[in-house]
Amino acid sequence: MSLDTVKRFDRIVAILIQLQSKRIVKAQELADRFQVSLRTIYRDIRTLEASGVPIISEAGVGYSIMEGYRLPPVMFTREEAGSFVAAEKLMQKFVDKSLGNYYESAMLKLKSVLRGREKDWISALESQILVDPSHKLFNDDLPNALEVLFESIAEKRQVHLKYQALNNENPTERFVEPVGIYHETGFWYVLGFCHLRKDYRQFRTDRMQAIKPTQHGFTREHITLDDYRNKLNDVEKTKVVIQVDKSVVRFINNSKWQHGFVSEKVKGNYVEMTFLTPYVEHGFSRWYIVFSDYAKIIEPESLKYQIKSILEKAISKL
Repeated sequence: MSLDTVKRFDRIVAILIQLQSKRIVKAQELADRFQVSLRTIYRDIRTLEASGVPIISEAGVGYSIMEGYRLPPVMFTREEAGSFVAAEKLMQKFVDKSLGNYYESAMLKLKSVLRGREKDWISALESQILVDPSHKLFNDDLPNALEVLFESIAEKRQVHLKYQALNNENPTERFVEPVGIYHETGFWYVLGFCHLRKDYRQFRTDRMQAIKPTQHGFTREHITLDDYRNKLNDVEKTKVVIQVDKSVVRFINNSKWQHGFVSEKVKGNYVEMTFLTPYVEHGFSRWYIVFSDYAKIIEPESLKYQIKSILEKAISKL
């Protein structure tokens, strides 16, 4: 059997798995995933049909498998089985208790179809992998926050939220239409239309005091999460240029991207970094203070005064 034949067989099996995993799959989606032409995908689909798989094709929509048709579980490779261990450890620490329990149940089903040697491989890894977040991602009193939000987004129903904002002394109650959920800078965030503020707002899950589903449907059509985040990139930004001692650059390489990092160049014992950030006064200035004894502000002048003001207040309280 030639290598091309083996590759085609693997691709056809993978296409069948993908068709079983989604209600509708577009030909272009398959072509992009397997990096082949649309003509190749059409040929593979015909092969599946000829083998008896009941595929429904609708022009302009995509492919689907007839409801009720399922094949026995596909065997996993050792590497695929090993990836479950990392995923399980992450799910245990980075989602709420409710979703964590669902994932644990799903993992038991996955493990049940593994071959003996794959089960042994997983057992050997499970006790040797640890994930330890640096801070809490959820309120302990809300074991099902993500579950409620997922259901809200899928069914387009509002949630009632009790939220403790950073700049408010007391929590506020509001109805929110969740648009999307994302993990960034070590926290889970919810983007949603807030009926209290009459605008889109971001909410951190660890600041949620209470959350419950409602029967109120969404009042509007929302843009996608990606579209909204792209709009945020269009806000006015300030150019910031700093020089950082080479000895500490490696310690801020990960966090610099969160503050609008653009470029850098080496100048002697320093690295000159350029940023475009909309959060100069609060976000950037407070981040800069962490390593300020190893750095120098080139521009803007206003940032120097901001840093000086923050440090003077801090010193006055010593």
